[in-house]
Amino acid sequence: MSIIDKTILFVKEKLENAEGGHDWFHIERVYKNSLLIAKEEDCDIMVVKLGALLHDIADSKFHDGDESVGPKTARNFLESEKIDERTIQHVINIIENISFKGGNFKKSFHSKELEIVQDADRLDAIGAIGIARCFNYGGFKNRALYNPEITPNLNMSKEEYKTSESPTMNLFYEKLLLLKDKMNTLSGKKIAESRHQYMENFLSQFYAEWEGAK
Repeated sequence: MSIIDKTILFVKEKLENAEGGHDWFHIERVYKNSLLIAKEEDCDIMVVKLGALLHDIADSKFHDGDESVGPKTARNFLESEKIDERTIQHVINIIENISFKGGNFKKSFHSKELEIVQDADRLDAIGAIGIARCFNYGGFKNRALYNPEITPNLNMSKEEYKTSESPTMNLFYEKLLLLKDKMNTLSGKKIAESRHQYMENFLSQFYAEWEGAK
């Protein structure tokens, strides 16, 4: 069995009971998007594959904000599979630097492989699936759907972003609508355009219905 097949089995087992927006199917979509983007980029495809598969192996949102769990889990698995240290460290760097974290987070590591996996992850946060994931997570956290009196916070720190309990609709302005302009690769930017427009159309329809329009 290849290392990729072993990694897929490992991730499926680890995320068996995960929240619907951060489960195996999220990983699978990011993996597929990563491969699609990687076709147009000069990159280490093994790092891209492992980074995509392990990027959310232990999201800090579900571990009391502890950002060390994911990298540790990934490292333990990769070391058990005798993966070389250079590849392991590159994958860890991807896991540690991929998240949005309020948009004010400065990456401490840069690589083409990170750019690819980050774009693939961000693509899954916008468009139709992005909308579905947004409301699924809002329901999971028992957040209000929308409250016109609570405006989006566009200048959140990393910690404020992690602990925010604002209505689900606010996330569109605090994150989802910002992602199009944060894409790294040409392919990511192209795909993001149509998904962004889909969200804009959704928001127009949402507010019309909220106000009782026909």
